[in-house]
Amino acid sequence: MTLSYDNPYLTTRLPVFARNMVATSHPLAAQAGLRMLQQGGNAVDAAVAAAAAMTICEPVSNGLGSDAFCILWDGQQLHGLNAAGRAPAKWSADYFRKKYGAADAPPKRGIDSVTVPGAVSAWVQLNKRFGRLPLADVLAPAIDIAERGYAVPVVVQQKWAAAVPELESQPGFSQAFMPWGRAPQVGELFRFPAAAQALKRIAASRGVAFYGGEIAHAIQRFAAAQGGVIEASDFERYQPEWVDPLAIGYRGHQLHEIGPSTQGIAALMALGMLENFDMKALGADRVSAKHVQIETMKLAFADVYRSVAEPSWMAVTPAQMLDAAYLKSRARLIRMNKAQDFGPGLQPQGGTIYLTAADESGMMVSFIQSNYLGFGSGCVEPEFGISLQNRGHGFSLSDDSPNVVAPGKRPFHTIIPAFLTKDGQPVMSFGVMGASMQPQGHVQTLVCMLDHGQSPQAACDAPRWRVNQGLSLNVEASMDPAIVEGLQARGHRIEAINDSYQDFGAGQFIWRLGEPGVEGYVGASDARRDGLVAGF
Repeated sequence: MTLSYDNPYLTTRLPVFARNMVATSHPLAAQAGLRMLQQGGNAVDAAVAAAAAMTICEPVSNGLGSDAFCILWDGQQLHGLNAAGRAPAKWSADYFRKKYGAADAPPKRGIDSVTVPGAVSAWVQLNKRFGRLPLADVLAPAIDIAERGYAVPVVVQQKWAAAVPELESQPGFSQAFMPWGRAPQVGELFRFPAAAQALKRIAASRGVAFYGGEIAHAIQRFAAAQGGVIEASDFERYQPEWVDPLAIGYRGHQLHEIGPSTQGIAALMALGMLENFDMKALGADRVSAKHVQIETMKLAFADVYRSVAEPSWMAVTPAQMLDAAYLKSRARLIRMNKAQDFGPGLQPQGGTIYLTAADESGMMVSFIQSNYLGFGSGCVEPEFGISLQNRGHGFSLSDDSPNVVAPGKRPFHTIIPAFLTKDGQPVMSFGVMGASMQPQGHVQTLVCMLDHGQSPQAACDAPRWRVNQGLSLNVEASMDPAIVEGLQARGHRIEAINDSYQDFGAGQFIWRLGEPGVEGYVGASDARRDGLVAGF
């Protein structure tokens, strides 16, 4: 399809055109990926290098103790990689009840919020199966940044400082992230030598040090000192899983997402409902167009939050959730003049970084990793600087929930890479960061591009909305006041939010223009973070 590069929105960004490209939310990480491409590596090498650098450059969002997911086009077909962490063998609902009493979920912070981190395993598997360069070469830029340090940028510093009051008492946090007894200031040099040591061990052992080796044992000792039960054996048993992404058709294209236990299916469901509306006729920036998208997203979330879990624990199947007739029936519930609070339709039968890379051979990588809520658990193993995620907080302690905690189980996951194809060929690798904003961002940006022909950069720049619970809705300050008033008139309860980074996500997009070695790609990066698209 033909895209328009006339951008109707206020922006400081211009699209980037190149045959080899990396887009991330931190310039140093984008440069790390570009180095791999210039050294003869491919898009996978670039993505892994950028991902490793991001654990150092943006610790407010991810770390060596993160989880990760990936969708990649290898030149012939799509592959999905699920590197979500699994619960320690000693976890159960009874374990948490006995330790913490009545609660709906495991703790939000602390060692008992940590599942086995999967991000490092994703790097290793991607490098082993698809990479060209040795893992040691790929991790070298991240090691260099960790050892030499970097000047902390504005957005990262704001999030860093905001997290300190809640997390400074967590074990290892102040030692790692408050080197002067406070958060770094903008432009201040931050070094992370412990993480550099971990990266060197991971490179030398091709991940074995992390999964059952010396790093795993260090984490076990650290956890035990805090009263936790995660052990080196949990790490040793861990394996990421290669999966077939789920997909749905929209405007002659196919959107691909990693399936449950992630929320990616929410974007697919919403688009499946929007397929029943003439979004082009409704206009790109009109009240009715926003209203319909918001309502479909609410309908999708109603089912996702009720049903999505580890697939073997779900009482309904992804196929049922994506059934065209079911989605059409759900779309019929939408009233064009009134916001609604929807319940689930299907009943049982019985803080994150995203990056993308592409190369002139045609390989495209959509990759996301996260510590979940800000710095995650707040716990940092001091010897190797492993900042541990808090994905365990995503479990339920209700025995009736398909997402109830169990040994070795993966929790409900918010992070989702995305990929767009047409007629079996790659079109775009993309993603949007920000918890439940992620599927909402996928839907909003795709409507901009596929229904209204806007460029990826314009889709990045368009003012966004965010569905909360019930009729609650956030809108960006840049949204047209007339649209906001129109949404309120339909019953949407608008709540003011000024923090675009936290509440409306930030994305990176790489759109294939034609033959990769000839026309190449166009890339876009979101101004809501310090993003950069780099290419040659």
